[in-house]
Amino acid sequence: MYPFSAVVGHDDLRLALLLNAVHPGIGGVLVRGEKGTAKSTIVRALAALLPELEVSQHCRFGCVPGTTDCPDAPHEGVERRPARLVELPVGATEDRLVGSLDLEKALTEGRRAFQPGLLAAAHRGVLYVDEVNLLHDHLVDLLLDAAAMGRAHVEREGVSVSHPSQFLLVGTMNPEEGELRPQLLDRFGLTVTVKAARDVAVRTEVIRRRLAYEADPVAFAARWADADAHLKQQITDARARLAGVSLPDGELRRIAAVCAAFEVDGMRADLVVARAATAHAAWRGATEVEETDVETAVRLALPHRRRRDPFDEPGIEEQQLEDAMKQAAEHASEPDEGPDDDGPGGGELPEPQDGPKGGGNAPQDRPAPEPAPAFKARLLEVPGVGEGAPGKRSRARARTGRVVRSSTVDGNGLHLVDTLTNAAPHQAARGRSGPGLLLTAADLRKAVREGKESNLVLFVVDASGSMAAQKRMSAVSGAVISLLRDAYQRRDKVGVVTFRGQTAEVALPPTTSVDAAATRLKKMRTGGRTPLADGLLKAHRVLEIERLRDPRKRPLVVLLTDGRATSSGLGGDPTKDALKAAGLLEQTAVVVVDCEQGHVRLGLAQKVAEALQGTCVRLDQLSADHLAGVVRAA
Repeated sequence: MYPFSAVVGHDDLRLALLLNAVHPGIGGVLVRGEKGTAKSTIVRALAALLPELEVSQHCRFGCVPGTTDCPDAPHEGVERRPARLVELPVGATEDRLVGSLDLEKALTEGRRAFQPGLLAAAHRGVLYVDEVNLLHDHLVDLLLDAAAMGRAHVEREGVSVSHPSQFLLVGTMNPEEGELRPQLLDRFGLTVTVKAARDVAVRTEVIRRRLAYEADPVAFAARWADADAHLKQQITDARARLAGVSLPDGELRRIAAVCAAFEVDGMRADLVVARAATAHAAWRGATEVEETDVETAVRLALPHRRRRDPFDEPGIEEQQLEDAMKQAAEHASEPDEGPDDDGPGGGELPEPQDGPKGGGNAPQDRPAPEPAPAFKARLLEVPGVGEGAPGKRSRARARTGRVVRSSTVDGNGLHLVDTLTNAAPHQAARGRSGPGLLLTAADLRKAVREGKESNLVLFVVDASGSMAAQKRMSAVSGAVISLLRDAYQRRDKVGVVTFRGQTAEVALPPTTSVDAAATRLKKMRTGGRTPLADGLLKAHRVLEIERLRDPRKRPLVVLLTDGRATSSGLGGDPTKDALKAAGLLEQTAVVVVDCEQGHVRLGLAQKVAEALQGTCVRLDQLSADHLAGVVRAA
């Protein structure tokens, strides 16, 4: 394994991991960064630095000696072993994570027994999830439950077990592949963004060390053994000092004031900053938390918690942090009088971020206007039952997820309990005389799983002059932002096609990074004629390419237009060409958002929707407050 001390740069990441090693109560680390930045290498190297554990002998859960609330209790004897780093693959199944019925004992001895999963193996160690943003939602839910309670509760296949599961959660992710669910994001105590160094000398040293490691891993590790041993001893010493580190009331007020200034949700941020500041003080050998410890903790604990919207950029600007620390200094010097009648105090809130601004220099181009306030959009759903990747939009036959029933025909995997239940009454007739069960093919039952799938949501946006001239683009931008936020929450893949002037273009190829879609929307140019036919043709081509890449991901097209067609690259009548192009999308779920405004309406968008065999809704009906029922694109 590559030594922790041999990693070049990434000081914040290494410090965040070391602070969690000193104080596991901080809550783990989320590592965000572009590909090829040694995220996984650093995390895996941490395991070698963790102090050894005293565990109950023969305990499958690695419990502290004397633990009574363990399925393997009572324990006898004590042994020492290294702390474990357990990796949770993105494609892991639910039973692999939480555990399941011990199949061998069920079949050979005919009794129910629990086979522990990864949550049990990670107890008192590190649970590492690479590409955590791609983890299936049902696994995320299980992780949230275990992280919140410190225990894993298993109720499945006739087994009811509860066991300790306290672990240091470390996740790595590439933001280009999609963001993390807010609930899981908040569970990570600290977050660090890593980037490849641009300094030539640093990059040269990275290459030199990596090549030396690949040439002779044993010799390379030996060169850094003393440095790693020194870090391991520092962690041990800091853990011993941790209980003696005091957190003065002045620093508590400083922490509360900084968190209030950044308007973070809840109180978890305050607690994490306090624990991280205490661990940092212990790490540097101090006996009392000081301002420098708080500032370091704030840098690591607040960047992912100050995001008010999925499209806000994560991180804290240096000036914002400096201002917040100055404001907090006033509170740190005040006497402790408790909260007043107006509730807990705080500094001035950061100024809100500016809205989207567009570009474009051509005479007919206009910058995209400030979008109208985003609202909560109603669910736009693809009809029928699909088999796509797990998500939260449309109904699907799930390959993973919760088992709802068994079947002799359809299903994925074996429904063990129903199989055994069906076979049990026939054991005497089959001549069973000893342990185990006699099974036949007729006993087998398949597990039928149901859930929701994610979809490809393709936004086709009319950016022509007629939309901009009547100031509709502000409302359209607000609607698209709302729909993008909805797509973010439902784990969809999104793309954006715009049409204006003489042609259409793919403003954003389909991606899981919806914040990239919001960024492209801000840069969208408007003006010119309305080539509606070209927009529909471009959408058709994008969908054809995506079907080849992933045939199971069903698409949903959201067309935002007033229905006017004033230009066509097909050489014919613009309106007729648009209706012909619509025929190419007849087998696709389509929702047409009618952006026409005013008392006199031509109803052209409705005609386009009829040609597309889709649903037409008015722009002001997209809000959850005004649209009655679920809009199904049928």
